[in-house]
Amino acid sequence: MVNLMEMPPTVSNPGRATAPAAETEAAENMIEIDKIDFAYGANKVLHGIDLKVPARAVTAFIGPSGCGKTTLLRCLNRMNDLVDGAQITSGSIRIQGVDINAPGLDVVDLRRRVGMVFQKSNPFPKSIYDNIAYGLRIAGITKRSRIDEAVEKSLRAAALWDEVKDRLNVSGYGLSGGQQQRLCIARALAVEPEIILMDEPCSALDPIATAKVEELIRQLKVNYTIVIVTHNMQQAGRVSDHTAFFYLGRLIEFSDTRKIFSNPAQRQTEDYITGRFG
Repeated sequence: MVNLMEMPPTVSNPGRATAPAAETEAAENMIEIDKIDFAYGANKVLHGIDLKVPARAVTAFIGPSGCGKTTLLRCLNRMNDLVDGAQITSGSIRIQGVDINAPGLDVVDLRRRVGMVFQKSNPFPKSIYDNIAYGLRIAGITKRSRIDEAVEKSLRAAALWDEVKDRLNVSGYGLSGGQQQRLCIARALAVEPEIILMDEPCSALDPIATAKVEELIRQLKVNYTIVIVTHNMQQAGRVSDHTAFFYLGRLIEFSDTRKIFSNPAQRQTEDYITGRFG
């Protein structure tokens, strides 16, 4: 069985899309996506995606609905394996140099190390404490003191501890929408991932809750590689270091976020950013 963490990190040149800024070129790349084609049955939805995702930074995937952002995101922890007929038809995805679609790779270990936060907050029908402890118990951790420590650490990392520390036995459903989303982030953090995938994590939240989640994302990038799908251009500008623009299943441009929004290299990118289509 191949363990994702057996290989050391690799440093690569950026992808073949429009070159990122110099600091991206020098950065360690956590994820390397190489010529990925992906299809749902006979419907090809990703075409030759080349992209290098830098470590310990926030990379935003932007583009109009149906352009392949979420499909690519779900390729990164093999969530698409759960969809009948969905498959990568060519190319590879490597995390820290390991091909995540290689035969024998431990998919459970992959999904532990590549956590995911979904568009709609989805706490389990359990207490706040048990929501966080669930993944640890699945991983075989039973010692109460260790679970207690991990619960507190994860809730603190998700900026939720001070709000819930006196009601850990209350159902996660009793939290507000923004708190539920931060609980889901804490649940992902509890199993100590290296990468956090976020699919429109603020789309169902009010502006105040959105601001809290965005601030949390900025704090988490110190220790985690974060990839976020968002339709909100302002949000991409606020939280991401690098931005990839997709259109009709193709990667049009990838660069430093400031450059994408101030001086994009491709006309299609400029047209989308400025609202000419989307």
